Amino acid sequence: MSNTVRDAAVTLYDRYTHEGLDRRAFMAELTRIAGSSAAAATLLAGIAADPAAAAIVASDDQRVTAQDVEWPAADGRRLKGYLARPKARKLRGAVVVVHENRGLTEHIRDVTRRAALAGYLALAPDFLTGKGGTPVDQDAARKLIGELDLPQTVADAVATLDWLRAQGGTGVGIVGFCWGGAMVNRVAVAAGPKLDAGVSFYGPAPSPAEAGKVSAPLLIQLAEKDARVNATALPWVSALRAAGKQVRAINYQGVDHAFHNDTSAERYDAKAASRAWASTLAFFKQHLA
Repeated sequence: MSNTVRDAAVTLYDRYTHEGLDRRAFMAELTRIAGSSAAAATLLAGIAADPAAAAIVASDDQRVTAQDVEWPAADGRRLKGYLARPKARKLRGAVVVVHENRGLTEHIRDVTRRAALAGYLALAPDFLTGKGGTPVDQDAARKLIGELDLPQTVADAVATLDWLRAQGGTGVGIVGFCWGGAMVNRVAVAAGPKLDAGVSFYGPAPSPAEAGKVSAPLLIQLAEKDARVNATALPWVSALRAAGKQVRAINYQGVDHAFHNDTSAERYDAKAASRAWASTLAFFKQHLA
């Protein structure tokens, strides 16, 4: 497969999963790009996240204790999610892990265990709790994500920070990916001093006019080839700097949106993902310890 075909397919998939491109139109264009329906199916399998992909930290890893939990959110609502903690080390703090637009998947549970293994009390909310929970079908999950009331969801995330701090987390941070990366930015605006640090992976940003409301230091992780997200994220970084906020941005060259997701073979970049995760843990160590 040529890089031109791959890049065109990844861009098309981004339109389908984030901009509402009709599935029939998506598959027709993907078939044209790939050259045949069989080639299109193979290409799609490599781009889309694979629910069966092996975890980096297995669900039965003996170094981590993990369980499903439920807690009070805002305005009488409740959330369900996945809580993980390290077994044999003192907590460095607590971290909320916010899922992509596919909901609380096995991949996000894996990332939550990775955070726990690094010494954090880590909690991954299922923000589709009120919709019956994350469905198996990824298209159905994306549809439900699009139906969420955004102000309510942000309020639920802020309430989650409070609950997690009460569980023994001293400093409380948040990290999110794609839709979750956008949530990190919005929570930073809404939470004020309740948030101690935030890391946004390739998340669309709020209006630059909101930058003055941010209190927590932010780390913005971007993909150089992700034009859709960068169109809002780069002005957001500039506005945060102009407002005198603590912000660091890293733009990983030559990689796509979702480069950290190891279940997407065509978009995952092991080198960039490793560097981004290491910088995330270093950032939390600096601001949550």
